[in-house]
Amino acid sequence: MRFGVLGPVTAWDDAGNTIDVKGPRHRAVLARLIVARRRVVPVDLLVADLWEDGDPPRGAVSAVRTFVAALRRALEPDRPPRAAPRLLVTEGPGYALRAAAGAVDAWRFEQAVTDSGTLPPREALERLEEALGWWRGPAYAEFAGQEWARAERSRLTELRLHAVERRAEARLAVRPAAEAVPDLDAHVAEHPWREDGWRLLALALYRAGRQGDALAVLRRARALLVEELGVDPGPALRRLESDILRQAPHLDPAASGTADAVWAQAAAAYDRSAPPGARARLESTVNLMRDLAVTGGAGLEAAGRHRAAAVAAAEELGDAELTARVIGAFDVPAIWTRSDDPARAARVVAAAERTLAALPPDGTRARQATRARLLATVGLESRGGHGPRGPEAARQAERLARDLDDPALLAFALNAVFMQSFERAGLAGRRDAIGAELVALSGRHGLDTFEVLGHLVRLQARCALGDFLAADEHAAAAGRLAERHERPLVGVFTGWYRALRLDVTGAPPGPGSTPHRPPGAGGQAAADEVEVAYREAAGLLVGAGMPGLERGLAALALLCARVRRGLPPPAGDADYGPYEPWVRPLILAAAGRAGPAAAALEEVPDPPRDLLLEAMWCLVARAAVGTGHREAARRAHDALAPAAGELAGAGSGLLTLGPVSDHLAALTRVSRQGRAG
Repeated sequence: MRFGVLGPVTAWDDAGNTIDVKGPRHRAVLARLIVARRRVVPVDLLVADLWEDGDPPRGAVSAVRTFVAALRRALEPDRPPRAAPRLLVTEGPGYALRAAAGAVDAWRFEQAVTDSGTLPPREALERLEEALGWWRGPAYAEFAGQEWARAERSRLTELRLHAVERRAEARLAVRPAAEAVPDLDAHVAEHPWREDGWRLLALALYRAGRQGDALAVLRRARALLVEELGVDPGPALRRLESDILRQAPHLDPAASGTADAVWAQAAAAYDRSAPPGARARLESTVNLMRDLAVTGGAGLEAAGRHRAAAVAAAEELGDAELTARVIGAFDVPAIWTRSDDPARAARVVAAAERTLAALPPDGTRARQATRARLLATVGLESRGGHGPRGPEAARQAERLARDLDDPALLAFALNAVFMQSFERAGLAGRRDAIGAELVALSGRHGLDTFEVLGHLVRLQARCALGDFLAADEHAAAAGRLAERHERPLVGVFTGWYRALRLDVTGAPPGPGSTPHRPPGAGGQAAADEVEVAYREAAGLLVGAGMPGLERGLAALALLCARVRRGLPPPAGDADYGPYEPWVRPLILAAAGRAGPAAAALEEVPDPPRDLLLEAMWCLVARAAVGTGHREAARRAHDALAPAAGELAGAGSGLLTLGPVSDHLAALTRVSRQGRAG
C-alpha cells in the first residue's frame, strides 16, 4: 500500500492500481492522518479540521467514523471481519495511519533529498531527478485552502525548491553547464526571491562562456531585491559577482571537477595501498568522520554511526593506545546538551573508561594528552546526566590540557566543561565565561570550529541573561565564520535564535534592532506571529541530522510561547518527545483536570541537567501553581531560586518561558497560601 500527497491525495495498492477512497471528505481524513505522520489525531480535531469553514453538523463525529470505516474497507480489503485494522488504527481518542516509512511519497522524497547531500554529484543528480519526478502537482493539491495542511504544504514546497537547486548544482558538476540554464532560468522566473537560484543561473551562464549574461543576471537579481524587498543581495551573490569580474580560477568547470577527481583517485590509491585490517585505516576513518560530522544532515548521522563502529573495531584489536587515538580523535565541537543517540553515547563512554583503565600510568606528555582526550570524551558524551563522573572527567581534562599548554586540547576540554555546566540552575554567567575563553583561544590559534562554538555558547548565555544586543553580535559572528568555513549546522541555531528574539522582544536581530515589548506581551496577535517564526525555525531541523534537538522541540516552543502569554496550550495531539513528563502536568491542569495533574506532579522526575533545565522546572512550576500543589511548588522553587535573574529556557537560544523571577513569585504565593491554610 502506497500513498501520494505530492499532487492530489491518492492511494495505490501493491500492484500500482489506484484505490477508490470515495469522496472529498474521505480523502481529507486520509490526508489529515498523513500530515500527522503516524501520530494519533483526536476525533474532535478531525471534526474541527474537516469543517473549519463553518460549524460542524450535529452528526459530525458519526460522519467521521463513517469516513474512517469506508477508508478501512478500501485500504485493507482483505481484512477478515472483526479483525483489528493494522493500517488505519483506533488509538485513544482518535485515529492514526500507521503507514510504513517508505509508503508515502512525501516521506520518501524528504529522505531522498537528505541522502543526496552525502552522495557524489553524479549519484546525487540521479537520486534527485528520480525524487523530483514523484511530484504530480502541488502538495496536497485539493486541500490548498485548508489551514491544517498549510504548514506541511509550505514545508514540502520549500523542500522541493531546495531539491531543484541541489539538482542544478549536481548537474553543473557532471554535465555541460549550458544544459542547466533553461531550467534555472524558469526557476528564478517562478521564484524570484530565491538567491541561490540566481547564483546557480549566473554560475551556469559563466561556465557556458556567457560572462556578460552571467553579470546581467546578477544585476537583475540585485535590482529585484533592492527595489521590491529593500534588501541587498546576500554574501553568496556578492562573492560570485566579484569572482566573475576577476575570472577567479575556481569558477572554471575543469577546476571544479578537479577536486572530485583528486578525491576519488586518492581514495582509490589508499584503498589499494593500505592492507585490509590495517590499524591506519581505523585512524584515517575517524579523521574522515570528524570532517563529515560538521557537514550536518546525513553526514552527521553517518559520522556518529561509523565512529561508534570504529571504536568497537579498535577495541577488538586489543590495543589500548590505538583505541585511545580512535576515541580521542573525534574532537567535534558540540553545542546541544541532549545526545542524539544516548545508547550509542553510553557505549562510547564505556569504551573510553575501559581504555583509560588499560593505559599505562606513566606521565609522559603524549600519554597525558591521550588521557585528557579520553576524559574530555567522557565529559562530552555524558551530557545531561545526574552522576558525578561527567563533571569530574571534564574538570580533569581541563586541568591536563592547561598543564600541557595545548590550545586544541584545551578547546576540546572546555567543550566538555560546558556540557557539564548544568549541575544547577542559574549558571549562564559561568557558561558565558567558557564561551569567551573559547572565542579568544580559538581566534588566536585558528581553531575555527571551536570559535564558532564559543560564539554560540555566548549567544545562549546572553539570551539567558536578557542581553539580546550582545546575543545579536555573537549570532552574526557565528554566521560569518560558518559561511567562511562551510559549517551549515550553524544556521539552524541562528535561525532558532531569530525566532526566540522575536518572541521575547518583538524584534528580529539586525542592525539597530532593539527590544520594543516586554517579555510575554502582545497576546494572541503576538503569539500568532511568533508561532509562524517558530514553525519556520522547525523547518531548519528537517534533514539536519540532529534528532536529539529536533524531537519535540517545535511543540515545546509553541507551548511556551502561548502559556507565558496567558493563552491555553495549543490544541491537538502535539508530540513533546522527551519533554513530555514535564509538559504533562501543565496540559492536564490547563484542561481543568486537577486530580490527574496533581498525580503527574507527584511522579515528575528532576529534569536532565541541560540547556532546558530551567524551562522544565518552570513548566512544573506553572502546573504546581495551577493546582496549588505545595510539594511540587517547593521543589520547583528550590531548583529555580539560583536562576532568579535569568530568562527561563532562553539559555538554549531556542525558546523561553519568561523571567524566572515571575515563576518564583507565583510559587511563593502558593507556599504562603499553604501555610495560611
